[in-house]
Order: sequence, then structure tokens, then C-alpha cells
Amino acid sequence: MRGPHNIIRLIRTGATLERTGAMNVVLDAFEAPRSLRFVAHALGKPFQWLGYKGDPDMPPATRALTALGPAYIKFGQVLSTRPDVVGNELAEQLRVLQDKLPPFSKSEAMAEVEKELGQPVAEIFSEFSEPIAAASIAQVHKAKLVSNGEDVAVKVLRPNIERAFRKDVDAFYFAARIVQLFAPGARRLRPMEVIEHFDGVVRGELDLRLESSAASEYAANTKDDAGFWLPPVVWSLSARRVMTLSWADGIPLGDNAALDAAGHNRRDLAERVLRLFLLHALRDGYFHADMHQGNLKVAANGDIIAYDYGIMGHIDEYTRRVYAEILFGFIRRDYKRVAEVHFEAGYVPANRDVDEFARALRAVGEPIFGMDASHISMGRLLNYLFEVTERFGMETRTELILLQRTMVVVEGVARSLDDHMNIWEVARPVVEDYIKRSIGPRAALRDFGKTAMVLARFGPRLPALVENALIAQTQKDDQKNNGLGTYVLSAVLGAGFGIAATLIAIALS
Repeated sequence: MRGPHNIIRLIRTGATLERTGAMNVVLDAFEAPRSLRFVAHALGKPFQWLGYKGDPDMPPATRALTALGPAYIKFGQVLSTRPDVVGNELAEQLRVLQDKLPPFSKSEAMAEVEKELGQPVAEIFSEFSEPIAAASIAQVHKAKLVSNGEDVAVKVLRPNIERAFRKDVDAFYFAARIVQLFAPGARRLRPMEVIEHFDGVVRGELDLRLESSAASEYAANTKDDAGFWLPPVVWSLSARRVMTLSWADGIPLGDNAALDAAGHNRRDLAERVLRLFLLHALRDGYFHADMHQGNLKVAANGDIIAYDYGIMGHIDEYTRRVYAEILFGFIRRDYKRVAEVHFEAGYVPANRDVDEFARALRAVGEPIFGMDASHISMGRLLNYLFEVTERFGMETRTELILLQRTMVVVEGVARSLDDHMNIWEVARPVVEDYIKRSIGPRAALRDFGKTAMVLARFGPRLPALVENALIAQTQKDDQKNNGLGTYVLSAVLGAGFGIAATLIAIALS
């Protein structure tokens, strides 16, 4: 039944895109070639009457995806993190996609909780509210624990949501294959890669144990960050389809009037949310990748509270150093150094001219730094930077795209709190501190120590490894009649390196 289902779902999708006026918006964003446009309109126009009408007050793309249901809403949200694929204009539309659907009943939610936790709800919770928030994948209820009277938030997946998503994702793969068939050389489409990325994100969100794990790791990383707090996970009451967190009251970060009435300093909040994001990205390499106002609140004591850990970003240590050096170079307007960092990291092919690349970067940076300080956008700078690096042959790096997209969102949150804040002055101390700790003699010694510790683990095996390498090399050298010299040299170097690494590791331990 997969074939007929996919065809029917694809026709319904095309019909909805045509009826809502979203078809050309989507095709333009993907730079679709003429052949693909022909197929898309052929699947949509004759069947417009089958398409969903949607909310006419919404922009075409968000109107269509909202009408098509949960999987399409989530697909739009994931695509909003990939402006490299859909373009900046459509990504911006999708970023504000409303992830609100009619809730399922309280009784269904309680049945899911009982099935997952293996106990009657009445034995766990003395109170269990009606839904207080409903999204495409799950909804949230407020409850009170029987054991200690603590208020908690209980997140429950929608009934049968896994099956519904599986059917739609299957149709997405089918559509991706059609795109590949009719547009094999279409630039930026990469349809199978996009669907595989979406599939991976959704699989993670459909297992709330993974979100609980993300929340726990994020909380461990940030436990000492002043003015920031995450509700702890109640692990004993969390499972694959249910996630329980301590309850956290607060004012939405987007409600300026309420923040002012409560006496909170919006300038301080704006600076703090930006610094916290950069701190988490650079120091930890693990950051909240969906930090819009709906996922941030301010507690009565002024702490910023973050919710919803379904989309988290990860950057390895090496990439963090490169990113920090790039930011620091732009802060100092040292475009030659920014160019050199790109070449050293291998982001730009070595056969390109570093001076020409530096001049291109200057063309990116100078117009922005010529603006009033309160209007300089780090997100806009990174966006222009990616455009330049693409021209110089840099391959798309998904983790940096997600970082750039989140930077744009966080900037928007900060400026909504204080539209006169100087993004770069706020960012400077965080970036400079990271540079001092991660780049220089101390960092080099620390890296060398880590390398030595890794080599020390192979201490008992070093003699055999060296012997096997020497035997192989000797056999090759014997064929060239110069085996003895190479053997002696290799033996000395191998033994010396092994002894040195072991001694260093012992000294550092």
C-alpha cells in the first residue's frame, strides 16, 4: 500500500500548495528547474479542489504546511533551520510557523501516562490539568505529585503520532526521489539529505527519553551559570512517550509590558540571553537551538528559564575554536586573519587565493561595521560570510548553519527587549575570554597532555605495534636493499616516542 498512499498524499500536498498560493514560493526557494516545476504544477493544479484551504491570514507557505498537519508543520520548522537549503526569505517565514494544534483529550493523555508509567494516574498525581499547551507532536499538562505535593509539567506524545509521522515521512522520501529523477542537477535541492535530516530530528523528538537526556546534559553544563535555570527532569516519571519536569512559573520573555510591570531590567535580560547563548555554544559546544520567546520565561527572581529541548545544537571543540577566531577577527576587523583561519581549518580549498578571500571578507564586514552600533547584526554578518565562502568553494556545514540560524533568533529576542543594544560589545567579553582559554600556550599544553594520555592507554601494546610496523617496513626495505638503516632509525624513533608519551602521561596524571 505504500505506493498508492504516497501518490495520493503527494497529490493532496500539491493541491494544497496550489490552493494556498504556496507552490511558487516553495519552488522559487528551492531554485527548482523548469522540469520539476512542470511536474509539481501537474500534480497540483488539476486537483486544487482536493487541497486544504488553510488560514488565509497566514503567509502562503505557513498556511499550507499548517493545513497539511503535524508532520508538515514539523517539517517546516526543521527547514527553518536550513536557510542554506530553502533560502533566507522562506526560512524566516517558516521560523515563525505556528506549532499549535487542537489538543487531544485529558482522558487520552491520562491513558498514555498510565500505559507508559505502569501505574494509575491517581496513584502518581493528586491533580492532573486539562492541556495547557498543544503542539504538533505532544502537549503539556500541569500536575501535582502525590508523594510530596510538588507541581510538575507532564509532556505527553499525541496518540498514534508515530504511525502518522511514519506515513508522511515515507511520502516525503517518495517526493524526494521524484525530485532527484526530474532535477538531478538542481543546485541546493539535495532532497534526500534534507529528508534524512528531518527523519533523524523527528525520530529523536518521538522518543521523549532522548529529550529528557538532552535536558539533563544541558542542565549539567549550565548549573553554575548565574541568572539561568532549567527545570529538573523527574526521571522516575519519564519514559518514551511521557516526560515529567519540575514546574517553573515565569513571564514570557516576549511580554515586555508584563516584564516592566514586574520590575525586571529588560536591558540586562537582553544582554544576558545573548551572552548565555554564546557561552553555551563556545564553552560547552552544546546549545539550545530553538531559543525563541515561546521557549524562554523570566522567573520572579529574574532568572531566565529555558524550555523545550527537542532541537539542540552540537559543535566539536575544534570547530568552536575556529568559530571564535572568526568572530574575534571580525570584532577587530582583521580580515586577513579571518581569511587565514578559513584556510587553516580547511573550510576554503587551498588552491584559492587567501588575499583575494580577505578582500571579499572586507567587502562583507566594512558596510556592516559602518552602520550604527545598535543595528550591527552578528547573524546578518554570518549570513553574508556564508555567501562569500560558498563562492570560494566552502562546503555547507550543517552545524554552523544551525548556529547561525539560532544566532539570528537570539538576536531577535535580545533586540525585542532592548532595540538599542550593541550586539558586538555584549559578545566581545565572551568571545575574548574563550579565545584566552582555548587558544595559546596553555591550550596547546592541555591538548598535548590529552594526546599523551590517549597514547598512554596504548602503553602495553606499544612494543607489539612498533614491532609489527618495523617488520612491515623492513620487508619493504629489503626489497630496496636498504633495510638496515631504516630499521635502526624506526626502532629508535618508535621506542623514544612511546617512552616519552608514557612519561608525560604519568607526569600529568
